[in-house]
Amino acid sequence: MPDRKKPFDLIRRGEKKPTLSGTLTFVGLRAADVPLQRALLAPGAAGLGVRLLAALGVRRSIYTHPPALLDTALLLPVRALLPPRWSGSGSGLVPGALTSLPPTALLLVLMSAGAAAKQIYWQLCLSAESFPAPAAAAVGAYNTLLNGAAALLFLAAGTTSLLSRPRISSIPFPIAIPTSASSPGDLPLSVVVGTCLYAAGLAIETVAERQRVAFKRRPGNNNNNNNNNNDDGGGGRAPAVCDEGLWRWARHINYFGYVLWRAGYAMAAGGWVAGVAVGLLQGWDLGRRAVAVQDAYCSARYGERWARFRREVPYRIVPGVY
Repeated sequence: MPDRKKPFDLIRRGEKKPTLSGTLTFVGLRAADVPLQRALLAPGAAGLGVRLLAALGVRRSIYTHPPALLDTALLLPVRALLPPRWSGSGSGLVPGALTSLPPTALLLVLMSAGAAAKQIYWQLCLSAESFPAPAAAAVGAYNTLLNGAAALLFLAAGTTSLLSRPRISSIPFPIAIPTSASSPGDLPLSVVVGTCLYAAGLAIETVAERQRVAFKRRPGNNNNNNNNNNDDGGGGRAPAVCDEGLWRWARHINYFGYVLWRAGYAMAAGGWVAGVAVGLLQGWDLGRRAVAVQDAYCSARYGERWARFRREVPYRIVPGVY
């Protein structure tokens, strides 16, 4: 009889075999997310996101009903800040479909592209576990759902980050040129902080996963011939545990990176409340469910070496805190 208390997990831990259908599903869904986010954030009443808000009963958007406190200069298209040779269609260096977006909306599209690129890289180059198509579809849909929710928070007049306080003076855009249009107003600090969290989190998650893969690929670290006092508890020899680099900070430091960039993405879109809420929810799920799954798997696979790693690195996800 299966253990009903076993935490839910989409990844088949320890099952090392390629799953072409899952890989194609995951890569396809993550790549498709970028144009979808662009469509959701499209300006004007005809934009997909504005129409979805209307269908949900939210009829006040930053495009159709800008709040009185909103500096409408923040809704200027990016092309207003670029030299002609950098924007527009045809020979422009930046696609016209992107330069028609306001700067923060473009930032969110770029965030979706960065997250998709990182996760595709993980699946193609770093992950070795079996990833069936249903699981790949679920993970892909989940990420698109979170990104789409962030886009709608940005578009809704009551939750947009563009109304967030405090604000900072705009840093001069390095390629901006004088125009007759109004210059962009002060930038919400939540957008700046969210962008920094996103960049730091994506870097931490990627670097940590690369360090772990590099560690496992070293001779003797991922086979049964390692003789460095790594009894698996049953008289056999267990693989070595990656305990170097970022993994000295926390046992699941990659989860910390994921929580950071997810919170940063939401903060850039919906302000402080959205960022903190998403960060807490993601941290709660990973700390309660994913860590339990990993601990059970690693205890069985690494034996005493995992027990020693837990003693030496007491923090689960957040270095110095949790």
